[in-house]
Amino acid sequence: MQPSLTPLQPKIKRRKNKLYISINKKFVFSHLISVAWLAFSFYFSLPWLEDLSAIISLPLGIIVIGGIAYVPGYMNAFLVMSLLLDRQPPFKNQQPNDDITLLVAAFNEEESIFQTLSYVADQDYEGKINVIVIDNHSSDRTYEQLIKAQKELPLDIHILKEPLPGKFHALNKGLLHVTTRYVITLDADTLLHPSAVRFLVSRMESSPANVGAVAGSMLVRNSRDNIWTKIQEWDYYLGIASIKRLQGLYQGTLVAQGAFSLYKTECVRQVGGWPNAIGEDIVLTWRLLQKGWRVYFEPLAAAFTDVPSNLPHFAKQRSRWARGMIEGLSEIKPWNQPQLYTKYLTGVNFVMPYLDIVYTFFWLPGLVLAFFGYYWIVGPMTLFVLPLTVLNYGILYFYKKQYVFKNLNLKVRKNAIGFILFILCYQMIMSPISVWGYYQELFKLKRVWK
Repeated sequence: MQPSLTPLQPKIKRRKNKLYISINKKFVFSHLISVAWLAFSFYFSLPWLEDLSAIISLPLGIIVIGGIAYVPGYMNAFLVMSLLLDRQPPFKNQQPNDDITLLVAAFNEEESIFQTLSYVADQDYEGKINVIVIDNHSSDRTYEQLIKAQKELPLDIHILKEPLPGKFHALNKGLLHVTTRYVITLDADTLLHPSAVRFLVSRMESSPANVGAVAGSMLVRNSRDNIWTKIQEWDYYLGIASIKRLQGLYQGTLVAQGAFSLYKTECVRQVGGWPNAIGEDIVLTWRLLQKGWRVYFEPLAAAFTDVPSNLPHFAKQRSRWARGMIEGLSEIKPWNQPQLYTKYLTGVNFVMPYLDIVYTFFWLPGLVLAFFGYYWIVGPMTLFVLPLTVLNYGILYFYKKQYVFKNLNLKVRKNAIGFILFILCYQMIMSPISVWGYYQELFKLKRVWK
């Protein structure tokens, strides 16, 4: 997906008055459908459960099949129904002009920082964008590139230096210098669509007063590098986006990612800024939710990031994300969240280690056994979840193509091989890496950011 540098006036039409369905009703109805699906799949799987229980006992059989089919099927059904019922509210003001501050923490980013700032300079936002770049003890020519940007780009760039390593140190130093109502964080290697800032601020100003943050939409810039990046393109386009849409519908997006998100400055200061955590954006978001602030997601606020192009780099990134989720659960328990939806959404994360462990230590060995004709764990029944997954991604694909990409003058790259591998193989890689991340956090191993 190539970023466009053409500022646009999207033709987002207001929908005609239709039957209004409250969030409560959407939540209840989606659960009724997913529980019905769960009951049906349990009944349908009784022969499978009986055969597996004869080998490993009934309790362990329920645990294994639950992690392979029951719980994933329930979650997919809930996701599909929620996405079908989701209706993004229209913007009240598509041309906001509040002054904002953009924070960029930079560590050894000499190759990308100038280009990142040049895309900021090309924003069609009518308000003033104050840019604060925090050089986080870089050992390359990052600082020289920042001086060049100051001289050549039509931006108000303020450069700070933070000697203490750690992104949270850099962002908190920048926060001390923020004087605007809104603050946006942007990764130093992330490029913004020319209307990204405008849409992010528009969503915030079109939202209720108790919304404290809005997460932007992340897309893959380097998907043509190799097969690894091709697969991840679909993860960002379909997987991550669908989860964020679900969470945004229920007013509790669980990660306002540091790569590109907007926050009310007072809210960030109220929770003490960015925490000392490997998943600092996750813990910050959960602290905001705990204080009663809601977190939204704006799919039109698009940013393009480079994803890992090799397995070791990918494993470090995703195991770090898994550790960040455990950090969030350790600090803020779901039952301590003030809103019902947030309790539920954060509570789902308690289930993720169980699913990843079952997938890693039972499903993957079961796949090997199935190859030799032993269908005790993996067999025709396990394929029952696949149609629901494809339906979910199909709904999101056409939504994003028509509502997001069409309005942003973007085109979806042809990437059939990446899509097939994403559907069939991606979880085989993701679950073991996530389990490794849980292990790292459990035993407090050394943190590795890059």
